[in-house]
Amino acid sequence: MVRLKKLIVGLVLTTSVMISVTASAHHAFSAEFDAQQPVQITGVVTKTKWVNPHSWIYLDVKDKSGAVTNWGFEFGSVSALSRVGLTKSAVPPGTEVTIKGFRSRNGGAFGYTVVATIDGKDYQLGQPQDGAPAVAATGY
Repeated sequence: MVRLKKLIVGLVLTTSVMISVTASAHHAFSAEFDAQQPVQITGVVTKTKWVNPHSWIYLDVKDKSGAVTNWGFEFGSVSALSRVGLTKSAVPPGTEVTIKGFRSRNGGAFGYTVVATIDGKDYQLGQPQDGAPAVAATGY
């Protein structure tokens, strides 16, 4: 009976440590992205990374002068993307995509995706967080 109690306590402690390590490894939205800088960008896919904990999509975006900048946008996890019906094969290089989301905190050419529009279909991939204006997620 004492051995069983020790085993149970050990399992509970191990599980608690694993959960806390996993939770602390995940970054907060505000650590990388700025809720006060909504962005809407249309570009052409150059590559995708379907990985956990966050997938990424990279777009070549032309500005008004014709200069091209490669932007990266954080997507959800592979399983979250699958749940909304989005697969890697749906966004091969050359696909035009519009992203509505939030710009990086440091002003770099990357951001957080709230909605991705691919072939006329909207995919809700994220939520505005940390005090983002409510209008930012729906109307840019």
